[in-house]
Amino acid sequence: MFFKSNQNIDYIVVGLGNPGSKYQNTRHNIGFETLDYIAEKNNVSVTKAKFSALYGVWETDGKKIMFLKPQTFMNLSGEAVMQAAKFYKVPAENIIVIYDDISLDVGKMRIRQKGSAGGHNGIKSIISHIGQEFPRIKMGVGQKPHPDYDLADWVLGKFTDSEKKLLSERFEDVHNAVKLMANGDIQKAMNAYSK
Repeated sequence: MFFKSNQNIDYIVVGLGNPGSKYQNTRHNIGFETLDYIAEKNNVSVTKAKFSALYGVWETDGKKIMFLKPQTFMNLSGEAVMQAAKFYKVPAENIIVIYDDISLDVGKMRIRQKGSAGGHNGIKSIISHIGQEFPRIKMGVGQKPHPDYDLADWVLGKFTDSEKKLLSERFEDVHNAVKLMANGDIQKAMNAYSK
């Protein structure tokens, strides 16, 4: 197991996705994309490799926030999250997870303080490693076009140009929500950005 680090990390912000170019721009990778946006906006490079993940550290408002992109593939995301959380002694309630939600329309987002996996395998994996007391930001990627459509095909499908535009309009909202949440204002974030 890892020893305690002497670097203090206050929050971990996790973007969920699958590594590799074949998964870029797919619905399932919206967590990666959103995190990339926030990192780029704040000149943070998420390229260091540790904890079965890529990471970078953002310092804002007197807080140190780790951006984490698990490289384990979606279904094992909890392993990377648990390794980083244990190493830096970050409690579950200070771990914010950004991921895709097929029950929300594209361009919608929802913030929850805690909860179940709702059928999402990445969230299921994280819950199995650290419990369900972590806040999350769900990014709507749209429902399957019809009930018989294969779920894997849907979440691993690409966004249309109009869907990409809708999503890009939400990235700044997520950025602002993360800042509020890292300052302990989750209720304010929920009121402002769960729409």
